[in-house]
Amino acid sequence: MNDEIEVYVRFSETDMLGHVNNTSYFLYFEEARTKFFKKVHPNRDSSFGFILASIKCDFLKQAYGDESLKISTNISKIGTKSFHMQHILVNNQDEKIAQASAVIVCFNYEEQQSVAIPAQLRENLEAWLASKVRCSKEGNNASRNDSSTSWRSD
Repeated sequence: MNDEIEVYVRFSETDMLGHVNNTSYFLYFEEARTKFFKKVHPNRDSSFGFILASIKCDFLKQAYGDESLKISTNISKIGTKSFHMQHILVNNQDEKIAQASAVIVCFNYEEQQSVAIPAQLRENLEAWLASKVRCSKEGNNASRNDSSTSWRSD
């Protein structure tokens, strides 16, 4: 199951050529995560929260100012203390603009340490668990080496 939100690209989020600045994508993903968290853990108190431990973004196409973009979010993995989220950003033509993966850790702010995912939260997250990885490049999950580029996507 996917959660979807729409974001509007403001002028201030673009460069002088009208392209969305690379840092703006992370703001869009943050908005998607924040809204998602309100759905899966609505009664959170100030002692318990989430920490973004890692985020990675692949930029696939350019986006421009004055566009509306859609972000699809799902859960790809649930561990003991953390879970993995995936975001896919598309334009109005359903062209994939960017994809991101994030690792979120459950954290007790009073004790200043990571904690196990509470049972109710785990149950809520499992409802959003993707049946397969949708955020990976088609056919490019393995290592690749050629004369122009060297990269690895896991």
